[in-house]
Amino acid sequence: MKNTHHTVSVDDEIFSCLDLDAPKSFFLFAGAGSGKTRSLVEVLKRFREYNVHRLQANAQQVAIITYTNAACDEIKRRLDFDPSFSVSTIHSFVWELIKPHQNDIKEILRVSLQTEIEKLDDAQRRGRVGTKAAEDRPRQIASKQKRLDSLDTIRKFSYNPNGENTSRGSLNHAEVIGIAVELLKNKPLLQQILIRKFPVLLVDESQDTKKDLIEVLFVVQASNKEQFSMGLFGDVMQRIYFDGKEHLGQDLPDDWLKPKKEYNYRCPRRVVRLINKIREDVDQNVQLPVKDKEGIVRLFIADSRVEINKAEFEYSVCQEMAKITEDILWIEDRKTLTLEHHMAAIRGGFSSFFEPLYRVEKLKTSLLDGTHACITLFSERVLPLINSLEAGNHFAISRIVNKYSPLISPEHLQASRSPREEFTKAKQAVDSLYALWSGASDPCLHSILKEVHRSGLFPLPEILAVIAARKEEKEYQESDAENDLNPTIEAWDNALKAKFSELKEYVQYISDESEFGTHQGIKGLEFPRVMVILDDKEARGTTFSYDKLFGAKPLTSNDLRNQKEGRDTGIDRTKRLFYVTCSRAQESLAIIAYTDNPDEVTKTALQQGWFDEGEIIPTSATVLPD
Repeated sequence: MKNTHHTVSVDDEIFSCLDLDAPKSFFLFAGAGSGKTRSLVEVLKRFREYNVHRLQANAQQVAIITYTNAACDEIKRRLDFDPSFSVSTIHSFVWELIKPHQNDIKEILRVSLQTEIEKLDDAQRRGRVGTKAAEDRPRQIASKQKRLDSLDTIRKFSYNPNGENTSRGSLNHAEVIGIAVELLKNKPLLQQILIRKFPVLLVDESQDTKKDLIEVLFVVQASNKEQFSMGLFGDVMQRIYFDGKEHLGQDLPDDWLKPKKEYNYRCPRRVVRLINKIREDVDQNVQLPVKDKEGIVRLFIADSRVEINKAEFEYSVCQEMAKITEDILWIEDRKTLTLEHHMAAIRGGFSSFFEPLYRVEKLKTSLLDGTHACITLFSERVLPLINSLEAGNHFAISRIVNKYSPLISPEHLQASRSPREEFTKAKQAVDSLYALWSGASDPCLHSILKEVHRSGLFPLPEILAVIAARKEEKEYQESDAENDLNPTIEAWDNALKAKFSELKEYVQYISDESEFGTHQGIKGLEFPRVMVILDDKEARGTTFSYDKLFGAKPLTSNDLRNQKEGRDTGIDRTKRLFYVTCSRAQESLAIIAYTDNPDEVTKTALQQGWFDEGEIIPTSATVLPD
């Protein structure tokens, strides 16, 4: 029973930090499958026994911040929906914190809008005439100016962490985080309110929480050690978003505790040895397996210099795995994980929508979780509307239009001389949008956008409004100047060329309903049989490279420079994703590497001690179907 004893001691350590009279802060290392949520819940139940009356008497709560709504619901359920615990996502948490400070919100917005307008004015003065950007910028300026002018008439700002923020006084996701960071930095009063209300703050998946926010929380903790305990749960090897804090957990203040959950309850012994090896030179954290089962790992190396039918090859690997593991379920019940979204986009048939947006650094996170306002116009308005029209579900159609269309909003109907006419107009707007699909057409997103703009059926976010308002097919001057391009608008211009059917595939993918999981969708999840696909050609990404990780390609001078300066390199990112995907397997794991240099991949796999010779299967040795 050694492991339970150990779990208790880690839980004891965490519990000792949550002492309201002598709080301590900690960073809990919790590798894959280490039962992190269970520890969190057990410690909080114990804390509740001793402190619930005191919290109630002082109108205080323990704040638990986690990454997804699903994770929030799970923790709330395990804590019996006890109001002593405030469990929320990071956006909901900071919004509740800043919501009462309406004047401060207004002033921060005023300054940031003025700055943005000045930047655009400057770019317009310096840019070339006749370019697309030159036509777009005045519209962007007008839109921001309109918002700036309306600030004083807004009585109350609003924000919905799970939905659309299109009304006049609503803030978007990035603004809410930005304003919270600014206020916590510069308003000691807000820090006091935070620690007074929440003497304990626990952050789950802390390695993926926005860097600026984590940094400002460190500042709050450092200046309020006597009254405030902050606990970070995380694992740097599982950092997958681009805006998390690098090297979190290193260089912590001396008085922080650093408990570790060393047991892995999920993976068989062989998989635990593999993931320990993968992270060996990143940090010294080693996990110990709890399961007695050895488990099976195989690396299939496919020579991509010869023509391969990938779907057939991957199916043959499943057949081979079914034989090796004596588990027939490999053939129809496995989870395929691609480490790069581009691969899933190509395989899922939505790359012309996905790729242009994914190239823009600041769009990445909202593209991967589907929260960008320009995306939700299509995913949460147009798509459900068209689905309901196709199904002939009139109730659903009117629900969507009532909820989202300004044509029949209460304000609009009140101001109208004939509300009945407004309903007719809304119906016509729906019909003319639906006409784009007539005769089994698959319209492009750009023509859908144009139609929504023409009829006013749904409000448009600023970027799409700028694009939709352009004159039809006007010839623009080619732009060579840097400041003539707005990378976000440029990306949307290209993404809107995609067909509606691609958007549907993309929505399935981010809802994790497609057969391809990604590291984002699978965090915390586990599957008996996992197939991981490594394919640089399909990934097309500059952010990841298996060939470099497996030594089939040399590092670039840029990689070497980043490595020397301790910055995040493509190899670091690739290694983390490799760790996250391999660590999902509960029984057996197959890795397929497509490469132009099979010998080098084999050599590295053996040298690194990731695989033994008997576990590496070159293409020629796999029985390929005829």
